[in-house]
Amino acid sequence: MAEPTMVSKPYDIVEEPDRNRIVVRDLSGDEPVLVGFLEYRMDGAVRTILHTIIDESHARQGWARTLVTEALAVFARDDVLLRSMCSYVDRYVERFPQYRGMFE
Repeated sequence: MAEPTMVSKPYDIVEEPDRNRIVVRDLSGDEPVLVGFLEYRMDGAVRTILHTIIDESHARQGWARTLVTEALAVFARDDVLLRSMCSYVDRYVERFPQYRGMFE
């Protein structure tokens, strides 16, 4: 089974639970740059993924794939069931079926 390819630049992933999102920042420059975020909401015991947003200047460079891969790792540690309303996440899970078991 194929594994997702991550960006080669240094980055960090931070969950902002008060804003219901996980952000990715590019750390390759002098200052961290917010590249994008994955937004979710809690629906009882289910975490519903709403959007994956990447800044246009970072589009088509693997940032969305990296963000979703890292976000799913965070959600796996939290041991929560997921639901997707995000077309990018839907395509991601089709491409990487090893993550299907996390979704209801």
